[in-house]
Amino acid sequence: MRYLGLDLGTRTLGISKSDTTGTIATAYKTIRFNDSVYSELIPELEKIINNEKIDKIILGLPKNMNNTIGERGNTTIEFKKMIEEKLHIEVILQDERLSTVEATNYMLEADISRKKRKKKIDSLAANIILQTYLDKTKGMKLWKKKKWHLKYLMMKEKK
Repeated sequence: MRYLGLDLGTRTLGISKSDTTGTIATAYKTIRFNDSVYSELIPELEKIINNEKIDKIILGLPKNMNNTIGERGNTTIEFKKMIEEKLHIEVILQDERLSTVEATNYMLEADISRKKRKKKIDSLAANIILQTYLDKTKGMKLWKKKKWHLKYLMMKEKK
């Protein structure tokens, strides 16, 4: 299964994609668009989905630190609905709190110039969003297997 990770801003959309195993996320590109004109993104997303054979989209949901959803979060939810209606693909919302801060810190540690950081920040934030989702889903699968194995061992112990 192939995933596309998205980090929606007011003028940019950071994009990352997963490998075919759904294990590793890689920064893909950043699309620039007119301020808050999200419908401009649909044709470009459709091309990427078709070219990269994407099965699901993971869209970063900007929540407030107190876990509430503000104006940016509501805009993201509306964008999710737009993608699902127009492109007929499942969109999963992933909590993205502090993903941009984390991306900035990675680039500062790597001593990347401010000019280069500005160009790469959105796709790297999308990469963090997607990798978080992939790790979470892989972890759940591994936990379910481990849990089943533990139940099996416990049943075996009782006999």
